[in-house]
Amino acid sequence: MLSGSGTAGAYHAGVLRALHEAGVRVDLVAGRGICAAGAMFAAVDGGQRLWEKDGIWKSSATARAYGWRRPLRFTGAALVAAAAFLCVPLVPVAFGVVAGIVGILLTMAGLKDASGALTSAFARWLDWLFSPDVLPTIIPRLVFVCVLVAVATLAAGVAADYLRQPARRRVRRGAAGWFVGAPLTADSLLDRCATELWNLIRGAAPVAAPARRELGRKYVELLNENLGQPGFRELLVVVHDMDARRDFVFALLADSERARFFARPAPDGGRQAEAFDLAAIGRDHAFDALAASLRVPLATDPQLVTLSAEGPWRGETHRLCDRPGSVARVLEEVAAAGVEQAIIVSAAPPAGRPHELSSGRGDLRGRTGEMLAAHETAVLRDAVGACQGRFAAIYLIRPSHNPLGPLDFAGVYDERSDRQHGVGELVDRGYEDAYRQFIEPVVAASGERIQVQS
Repeated sequence: MLSGSGTAGAYHAGVLRALHEAGVRVDLVAGRGICAAGAMFAAVDGGQRLWEKDGIWKSSATARAYGWRRPLRFTGAALVAAAAFLCVPLVPVAFGVVAGIVGILLTMAGLKDASGALTSAFARWLDWLFSPDVLPTIIPRLVFVCVLVAVATLAAGVAADYLRQPARRRVRRGAAGWFVGAPLTADSLLDRCATELWNLIRGAAPVAAPARRELGRKYVELLNENLGQPGFRELLVVVHDMDARRDFVFALLADSERARFFARPAPDGGRQAEAFDLAAIGRDHAFDALAASLRVPLATDPQLVTLSAEGPWRGETHRLCDRPGSVARVLEEVAAAGVEQAIIVSAAPPAGRPHELSSGRGDLRGRTGEMLAAHETAVLRDAVGACQGRFAAIYLIRPSHNPLGPLDFAGVYDERSDRQHGVGELVDRGYEDAYRQFIEPVVAASGERIQVQS
């Protein structure tokens, strides 16, 4: 069971590599958040796309994941340019200070004529620069153009967001909400996952990538046709529906467990409304589940998903996203799928102890990441404690220290180790922790390859 947001996917990639190399037979992979991507790749024997040097988590393109939304980037650049133009008149002042110092030095050296010539030349240049036809005219025009570009970019972003929404699923926002919206976007990481999934599905065939929904269908076909073969595993992904205020479970299970899993009763009697069989009515929503899992609450906009007209939601369009607190729900569904032994993988370090305080983060990414990491640590502790009686064995793999926040894709400086940490290093850390915490004490100690359900 893979749980985490943002950079946690890199840690899970390292753990999956270690399990793959150790020959641990995994029957089911489940995930929430960014780890749903890792679960989907691992389910079709595609984990190499996660941890290879040019894979998703060690590629240089990973540093741009969860970047600022394009309208905000362009608007910010235009406003910075406007501020720079407003500061241009300060440049002659700086030159004036330098010219004055040089003039004094020349006078002290006995070169009064040179000092006077320099002062006169600078005065003439200053008069020309601040004449009505130069800076007083050019600077306001340049600033106006930059502000106009900023406003036009925001307006274009608003129009694009509005037109992208289904006709009957408009989102009511205030003026600030329309022009600013969620600050970050998961589109670049989603595009990378889609590209790697298609490369995995098409193999060596030079076939153009299909539309996202068709890509999800082909993924389901590949997994369903090969389920039970070496390297192919059952899949379970949990996301949250903001409109229904309930979790959605997307799963593709073996025939022996499928009917019982989807027919089991729910506390509110709405099992059919929240459990989607990817081998049946949910076959069109495999990629929707992945896209929704990458949507971090508040930091990104939710994923708009038009549900099947054949299902209980009758073609409605719902807003889906990740729910960091859904670890317990994932474990509940994993147990319902017949799992007896579970490996839980989390990039969140253990709860803090005295004398471990460090400076807080003031930037938006850092503050959001700190909240997510703290929340996931507490939720994981509660979930593992609540599910102890449901499994014959639970194995937990997690780092003892992880300075990377969920949104620190470009790396971060760590005070405790006094150096920079990157996402690629987190992959290696997961690999080492998997050997130290599970493979060596459990697999190697048994003297044989064991079968576990993750």
